[in-house]
Amino acid sequence: MHTIGFIVFPNFQALGLAVASVFEYANLFRGEQVYDFRLVSEDGASVMTTQHFSVNTERLRDLTYDTLIVGGDNDCQPPSASLLEYLRKAPSETRRVAAVCTGGFVLAAAGLLDGKHATTHWFHANAFRKQYPNVLLDEDRIFVVDGQIWTSAGMTAGVDLALAIVEKDFGLETARMVARKLVVYQRRGGGQSQFSALLELDAKSDRVQRVLSYAQENLSKDLSVESLADVAMLSPRQFSRVFREETGQSPAKAIERIRVEAARLMMETTRHPIEIIARETGFGDRERMRQAFLRAFGQPPQAIHRISGGVTSVL
Repeated sequence: MHTIGFIVFPNFQALGLAVASVFEYANLFRGEQVYDFRLVSEDGASVMTTQHFSVNTERLRDLTYDTLIVGGDNDCQPPSASLLEYLRKAPSETRRVAAVCTGGFVLAAAGLLDGKHATTHWFHANAFRKQYPNVLLDEDRIFVVDGQIWTSAGMTAGVDLALAIVEKDFGLETARMVARKLVVYQRRGGGQSQFSALLELDAKSDRVQRVLSYAQENLSKDLSVESLADVAMLSPRQFSRVFREETGQSPAKAIERIRVEAARLMMETTRHPIEIIARETGFGDRERMRQAFLRAFGQPPQAIHRISGGVTSVL
């Protein structure tokens, strides 16, 4: 059985507790208690969250752990000296040490991230880089794995990290079943950007949202203005006007952004050749995809792949 210790401290971000459900349902689908999830703190007392309710905890040092996960807070408060001392010893006694959101600041303060790739919530990335210049920060990642150290971006990215842990321990199918139980719409790989093209497009009406969802689910199909207008049940001219009014972009530009995002994710989480990725994401050929990557990132697909270095995924 794998014992998971989730470390909290006063004014921690309550949303981080969502990771507990991932391990709970892994137990359910495995038909036995494969994970023993423990909420822990330094003194084992009741701990207050940022939302002004408290949770009961166990004393951190009373158990040994297979995996330690450090929660985050909103203000990146300095950790206590005793917690840092404990964490410095953790890699020699624990199989995995992880952090959710700004919990990465705690691991960095303990020196566990020096010379390693890591990520954190995008909002705190600049402050992190200034405080810990020896950390190789990949600020545009959902989660990053470097050896036995795992870090995730903010908020719901902790769920993605926990699902990746389950997949590493018990396989893809168990992780998929847990994701379905949690009604996770898309199980994100570590290489996926913290920024979503669909979120930034911010469609206002149901018909434009329907078009964007259709496009994301049918990237390899014809996504011309005419075909998308049919989905929206508008004339091409009406559709182009409404789409630009709601998103601030032309349909062609928006579709390219969605395709680039999907292609980048496939490059960073699969071993498919460039030609297959270009075909599956609707670019048709590698040159069209190359031009789209240059417009989006100022770099060709091959450079993006080299930058990822394979450290964002453990699978």
